[in-house]
Amino acid sequence: MKTYLVTGGAGFIGSNFLHYMFNKYNDIKIVNLDKLTYAGNLENLRGIENNTNYVFVQGDICDKELVERLFQEYDFDYVVNFAAESHVDRSIKEPEIFAKTNVLGTVNLLNAAKNAWETADGFKTGVKYLQVSTDEVYGSLGDTGYFTETTPLDPHSPYSSSKTGADLMVKAYGDTFKMPINITRCSNNYGPYQFPEKLIPLLINNCLNHKTLPVYGDGMNIRDWLYVDDHCKAIDMVINNGRLGEVYNVGGHNERTNIHIVKTVIDYLNKNVDKNITEALIKHVEDRKGHDRRYGIDPTKIKDELGWYPETSFEEGIVRTIKWYLENEEWMKHITSGEYQSYYENMYEGK
Repeated sequence: MKTYLVTGGAGFIGSNFLHYMFNKYNDIKIVNLDKLTYAGNLENLRGIENNTNYVFVQGDICDKELVERLFQEYDFDYVVNFAAESHVDRSIKEPEIFAKTNVLGTVNLLNAAKNAWETADGFKTGVKYLQVSTDEVYGSLGDTGYFTETTPLDPHSPYSSSKTGADLMVKAYGDTFKMPINITRCSNNYGPYQFPEKLIPLLINNCLNHKTLPVYGDGMNIRDWLYVDDHCKAIDMVINNGRLGEVYNVGGHNERTNIHIVKTVIDYLNKNVDKNITEALIKHVEDRKGHDRRYGIDPTKIKDELGWYPETSFEEGIVRTIKWYLENEEWMKHITSGEYQSYYENMYEGK
């Protein structure tokens, strides 16, 4: 039985990964280490919490003693690091938090894995550290072309800079110590359990409550959208078959402008839920500082080497996503209550 340390497993992508893995395998054990900050929610893991092969530990990846103790107790075969501060607006307001969690937390995990796995002859066989990263480390694209694994790193926000720093530390452990590592860099994910500071769940929640839909600048920023289950499948394939030391880009080839996303959500909800949800709710707000214009990922390498491909078209995935939020309105109400409610309202009012 393989044992995984999954960090940030109560967050959006992490919780979807846990659901994916337990649906696929019955011979694995997963220890989920999550600090349960505002974006982590144990409600995301309903149906998993009673699995005898699942352990939840509330804690910080920066806590050296805790991480080392977990390695001693569970003898992990794999580390999958989802834990990160990930919201660009927050990184602009509080960059030091992002540097601490995303860079120093990653180094703490790397050290613990190295200490546990290193032998006199190198490293144990069958172990791997996988860093879940983002296409934002590459910076911004022009109107044409795509990010490849050899695209120079050129981050523009404190968030993407902290993720770049973490990636380079992971690479350094692979190069310097020959530690078995992989890095995956994904495009914008969407799907169930996504915290509503992100575009699509924010739009859905605001539409249902007839609130303003904030759109940065002219709304023509382009992102490549990847359904979260397709991302989870890619991570699993890289863990098992990725060449050691390699970076794999994971993209959906679903490029859409932000304003297109906004109008797509409005259109579906107008036709299927409430005729009063219209484009009149759209409000263009001052553009974000350092806002990259376009991201687009070339996933040729992971397709050719591992046989991965995105199975979910945007047209299918967005409907599936909207329906999930409609069927889980109580989850949304609980998530958007309290501290976060005032935070995102103030954020988009420029306060």
